[in-house]
Amino acid sequence: MDSVHSDERRPGRSAGSYVSLKILVAGGFGVGKTTFVGAVSEIRPLRTEERLTEAGRPVDDLGGVERKTTTTVAMDFGRITFEDTLSLYLFGTPGQDRFWFLWDELANGALGAAVLADTRRLEDCFPAVDYFERRGIPFVVAVNCFVGAHVYSSQDVRHALDLDPETPVVLCDARERESAKEVLIALVEHAQRTHVQNLQNSAR
Repeated sequence: MDSVHSDERRPGRSAGSYVSLKILVAGGFGVGKTTFVGAVSEIRPLRTEERLTEAGRPVDDLGGVERKTTTTVAMDFGRITFEDTLSLYLFGTPGQDRFWFLWDELANGALGAAVLADTRRLEDCFPAVDYFERRGIPFVVAVNCFVGAHVYSSQDVRHALDLDPETPVVLCDARERESAKEVLIALVEHAQRTHVQNLQNSAR
């Protein structure tokens, strides 16, 4: 899954009619990445979750997610197909700092990323935002609207994260398939615009 495949063949399809793209789902610890991948994936998602232990409490900040009992230690993997011509392969990244060495491998060949954010712990998504900005990887910020959390506008979140005006900010419910799909559509459209803009800039 390290690259984008534009001529993958499947029964009943001609060469060049099918496109598959690699997407990352990133964000802080406990923000809903595993839930997001599971909600939108058309296949049973691959998960690498382990139970949280007492030994991990000094390094895993459970503030705001006290009910969380498991954590992703490698990645989540899922797939969603749009109109039988486009498949997105989803790779959910681990949220804790000690697993960041996996990010470079997961990001290799990715079209872009959806960075999930929780407004109760907004600072937790700063590392993911910085990571994709530094590497020039297109991303959208998807605010996961948890029950009971104050709902802020997209513009408020954009200002708090100091995002470029071109970076989309969308509100979502990571538990709902249609809501997660809207996030992915926004990401693909943003990545396409970014690619066209880069081509135009390089031609000048």
